[in-house]
Amino acid sequence: MNKQNGFTLIELMLTCVVLGILAAIAIPSYISYVERAQCEDGKALLSSAAQQMERRRAENGGKYDANTPINSSSTVFSVRASDVTATAYTLTVSTTASARIDGNMTLTAANAHGGTLMDKCGW
Repeated sequence: MNKQNGFTLIELMLTCVVLGILAAIAIPSYISYVERAQCEDGKALLSSAAQQMERRRAENGGKYDANTPINSSSTVFSVRASDVTATAYTLTVSTTASARIDGNMTLTAANAHGGTLMDKCGW
């Protein structure tokens, strides 16, 4: 007698069902993790840019400088300073095309938080 080796159709279907259930649980969890990580990246970039602005203020006799180089970079966010005066500034991080989330976060010299990602990122 010839003994046949292989999988039955039932075994293959059960494997597909199990993989489908695992994917249904794992993919949304992974997406949520990526979004949280990107939010934290944006917050870190804002904090770093604020530190650079404050460092420049300390070097510049207590005045903010519009020409302060902001050396913060990310593949997900771009950082820019706007409305820079001697006593105030606004920092904004905006998402790039490669981001999983879409929007921006802002930080002012008075530590006021804002932006479209404020609620999603807990900012």
